[in-house]
Amino acid sequence: MNYEEIESIGDNHISYNVETPLLPDAFDKPDDEKIESIQHHFAMIMKELGLDLSDDSLSGTPYRFAKMYVKELFYGLDPKNKPKLSTFENKYGYGKMLVEQNITIDSSCEHHFLPIVGHAHVAYVPKNKVIGLSKINRLVDYYAHRPQVQERLSLQILKDLQSALETEDVIVMISAKHLCVSSRGIKDKNSFTTTIEYGGCFENGAKRDEFLSTINNQIV
Repeated sequence: MNYEEIESIGDNHISYNVETPLLPDAFDKPDDEKIESIQHHFAMIMKELGLDLSDDSLSGTPYRFAKMYVKELFYGLDPKNKPKLSTFENKYGYGKMLVEQNITIDSSCEHHFLPIVGHAHVAYVPKNKVIGLSKINRLVDYYAHRPQVQERLSLQILKDLQSALETEDVIVMISAKHLCVSSRGIKDKNSFTTTIEYGGCFENGAKRDEFLSTINNQIV
């Protein structure tokens, strides 16, 4: 694959699988070893850029970078960090739409490893089960903290909630700015990307409009 083809794939956000592409042995190595290896390789990148790592300001950067990648920015790669989606019986028989909106998205583009920042809005119509509101936020945060494309992120959140709630009646909307658009390439500072994934009753246009109306007329 030549450089022109690589650039084209990155710009088109191609993704063939809802699952994040991972090696079979992705979690065989402990975090400390991963940090040590990334630290070494990032130091080499800094040196190739001509930076003097003996300078006090730069000497600790490779370690800080490596720790940030493993423990913070990409903690969502490791299944052991996935939040438990505790659900409860819908004893009070609530059957209308429930919306959790303005959930912070703090992710990274898998094509350039630059930030994706914005908000997710999630709704579902309960059947037999309801879920603690904070669990929705935690699920969004977990899937956001890995190299992502926005389309896949939307689908991962949707499918996990549908599974946990045992209903297809879930909708996920994400609006986010991609720094790979605003800080490189076209350098468009004002544009943002919106994705919407849904199932069940939200296949009905009137139900989607109800969700969108709630988002557009938010009172905070």
